[in-house]
Amino acid sequence: MLQSIAGLIGLVSIACLLSEDKRRLSWRIIVAGLGIQLGLAALLLKVPATQALFFALDQAVEALQGASRAGTAFVFGYLGGGPAPWSATDPAAGFVLAFQALPLVLLISALSALLYHWRILPLVVRAVSRLLERAMGVGGAVGVSASATAFLGMIEAPLLIRPYLVQLSRGELFLVMTTGMATIAGTVMVLYATFLKGVIPDPIGHLLTASLISVPAALMVGRIMIPDESRTGAAQLAPHDYGGAMDAVVQGTADGVRMLVGICSMLVVLVALVTMVNAGLGLLPAVAGEALTLQRMLGWLLAPVAWLMGIPAAEMVTAGALMGTKTVLNELLAYLQLAHLPAGALSDRSRLIMTYGLCGFANLGSLGILIAGLSAIAPSRRQDIVALGWRAIVAGTLASCLSGAVVGLLV
Repeated sequence: MLQSIAGLIGLVSIACLLSEDKRRLSWRIIVAGLGIQLGLAALLLKVPATQALFFALDQAVEALQGASRAGTAFVFGYLGGGPAPWSATDPAAGFVLAFQALPLVLLISALSALLYHWRILPLVVRAVSRLLERAMGVGGAVGVSASATAFLGMIEAPLLIRPYLVQLSRGELFLVMTTGMATIAGTVMVLYATFLKGVIPDPIGHLLTASLISVPAALMVGRIMIPDESRTGAAQLAPHDYGGAMDAVVQGTADGVRMLVGICSMLVVLVALVTMVNAGLGLLPAVAGEALTLQRMLGWLLAPVAWLMGIPAAEMVTAGALMGTKTVLNELLAYLQLAHLPAGALSDRSRLIMTYGLCGFANLGSLGILIAGLSAIAPSRRQDIVALGWRAIVAGTLASCLSGAVVGLLV
């Protein structure tokens, strides 16, 4: 517990050191941010009723997996999870990520569009945004975008406040970018839960909790790093132009296709690049009897950050390597590495903490997507968006790490 408390203080102190104007730091924002994050985490992790909700969510994920598998088996046959035309000697070797797991993104994207068309998702987003507006002192437009990032993506959420983006102050724009970096989209949340099945209990519940509690943390860190006044008042969700339920499904599926192709492409390229870098590092002299790899080097660099989240000293290099993979590459590869760690590499508690610490889009690839997406939505703000990009990665990472430290305090 003392380590996690020290971690919370340390992570907030890092944000304060990076502040553009330390004289305008607000202790009320820090107390409110940590208070909401701790209270929300305790509610979701300790109240028995939420455990029943987590169980229901886990069952829903299994149902979605089954439905997606039925579709992929019909289209791709045994490559998509259907019966193999021969006797398999190694069933695990028959798993094809691109044809069996990743197409789940298509189903979730279509369902998200349908829920938005039926006004269910906007209702949830608006309720959360009101809480953030009152507790964190953010403007209505920022509150809507920030609350939506817990369910949508870092580009989809700002689309909901598209008419307001030009009006946002520099600090408000930074909050929109930071909350996008500190959370993950619902479309990939379910996918990551399938990776973590058996690694942690109720993975979808923990991923949803991680994304939710990272929102107040991101707003707090953003307000610390760039203290600014809010310009925008109450904001309304921008409507989607779906012609009906079927049109929502069609457009949602089309959006999912672009996302699926992007995920597959990035995985191929990033894994290849890491392999090339590791091959080059392998030419250098071995260190401690092992060849140098990018993961080992990142593990040493980010081990102190892992310790601040509550990871024991004996495990912090392994955890730091996961953080490095997530930051330089992406969280998908980091979760895959977490799922395939050998037994004993991390304790059950450390695996849970890292699930929260990795739950965010703060990485180099996402930065390119965020800059391109927001610049397309608000071309006049491109200069500000580019200038704030690197700081958004740092702020998003700090927010996710705060979530990890909070969970380390509670478990």
